[in-house]
Amino acid sequence: MNLSRNSYVLALCLGGMWSIAISVLVSVAMSFLTGMAFKPNLTNSAALGVIAGLLFLHFKSKSIIIFFTILACFLLEFPNKEIIWISEDATRLQKILTYTIYSMGLMLPVATMLKGLEPGEVDRFDLETSIIRFLTGVGFIIFTVAVFVPFYVMIMTSLKSQQELLLNPLNFGIDLSKGLGLFRSYYELFSDFNFGSYLWTSLCVSILTVIITLAFAIPGAYAVARLKFKGRSAFSQAILLIYMVPMIVLALPIYIGFSMAGLRNTLVGIVMIYPVTTIPVALYMLQGYFRGLPAEIEEAGLMDGLSRFSVIRRITLPLALPALASVSLYVFMIAWNEFLLALMLLDDPAKFTLTRGVASLNSSEVPRQHLMAGAVISTLPILILFLGLERFMTKGLAAGGVKG
Repeated sequence: MNLSRNSYVLALCLGGMWSIAISVLVSVAMSFLTGMAFKPNLTNSAALGVIAGLLFLHFKSKSIIIFFTILACFLLEFPNKEIIWISEDATRLQKILTYTIYSMGLMLPVATMLKGLEPGEVDRFDLETSIIRFLTGVGFIIFTVAVFVPFYVMIMTSLKSQQELLLNPLNFGIDLSKGLGLFRSYYELFSDFNFGSYLWTSLCVSILTVIITLAFAIPGAYAVARLKFKGRSAFSQAILLIYMVPMIVLALPIYIGFSMAGLRNTLVGIVMIYPVTTIPVALYMLQGYFRGLPAEIEEAGLMDGLSRFSVIRRITLPLALPALASVSLYVFMIAWNEFLLALMLLDDPAKFTLTRGVASLNSSEVPRQHLMAGAVISTLPILILFLGLERFMTKGLAAGGVKG
């Protein structure tokens, strides 16, 4: 028998490895949530995962999930047999919750991975399908941890007091008994650190950057996509090359030029330089979308007596609204999150953008919870905006990239 295609071997390997991954994930998650020690027992968790894989391979019953939940919680009563070692300070409810989450996180994915398998030899398709499901789950865990953990730590730290951080810096739980006192750091940011001004400045600068970028990118992209002129091909190819030049290379010339022109430490200078970084990518995205629009519609408008400008305003732009929305969102995100130019050109705190204001909190004189609160404030608006308009951005990026 070919062991590499034996369903028993597959169930043993996938069940054991997935159990180890889940035990580590649950231990880390509970440590963050409670501030107490949770340590996975890799040997015991692998053994339990092997048993889970064999059971699902034979019985295919969801009642096994309930059985395993009870079994995992029952193991709490036996020293050295636990799947996850839990601090003695943890409550009984926390221990049961830990093992319940572990059991669900183990059994449901293992049932999905082994779905369709029968005891004995498996064909190549079922083997590869099970392995792909396992790798997909592992990838999802890694991606979730990489994205969620820093954001969670940032939020929880912003809700702490200085005393709590000094007492236990690794406690990322939350004390709901403090009520609105949890948001004290946010209140102090606006009352003591002028964060309202930073927000307003970043909003104005970002909106102006979007307007200026579209004002130049729309006619430029339309000209490249529709009009015939000498050097059009070279110009089209050079657009993306300009965007690929690292801003750090241009930092010193920009600083010298703006200092000589008296534009350093002014918002006018920031509004002038930000579109320089966004116009190339906007041109590249829009020209691809314009090329995908039917030229016959515009030709019909010209034959009806409309000028080229009227055709663009009445026909092309309404059809290009998904692309314009995605470009606007992308440009807004670039301007909102830009830090290098703001750090280099702004020295007056009264003119700081949000990213520059957050950087100013990174000081030994400013409590860490204020820095984390500032990071949360700078992240949430753009996150909400992106989630709300994500469908427009996806549609515009796909259309501009494929049709171009």
